[in-house]
Amino acid sequence: MHHLLSENVQSGDWKNEKHVPVIQAPANVKKDETFELVISIGEEIPHPNTFEHHIKWIKAFFKPEGAKFPIEIATVSFDAHGESDIYSDYFGTVKTKIQGSGTLYALSYCNIHGLWENSIPIVCE
Repeated sequence: MHHLLSENVQSGDWKNEKHVPVIQAPANVKKDETFELVISIGEEIPHPNTFEHHIKWIKAFFKPEGAKFPIEIATVSFDAHGESDIYSDYFGTVKTKIQGSGTLYALSYCNIHGLWENSIPIVCE
């Protein structure tokens, strides 16, 4: 029996679930104008950051309206989980530009609780 990876991606409200990626971007942008995209974990409820339990990465994607597939924009990796008391915050800022409206997606990976996703629409004028 074959299983799809998508069957294992979890979602939820980031205000109530510490694993769901938070996406911050303008609701409206101008075509071909650079804007700031912020992806993070734990804005409302902190996620643990220990060797035993941590977020490994967050990926950002954009799917233009009418497109078949999303395009990967960025991957932010978090590699410091307490070694020598050094920690990475689950936060990344990317500057990007788009040519039309679509959907921004974020996918995160927790080493204990797996894959989590979120999405928001963005309008390009």
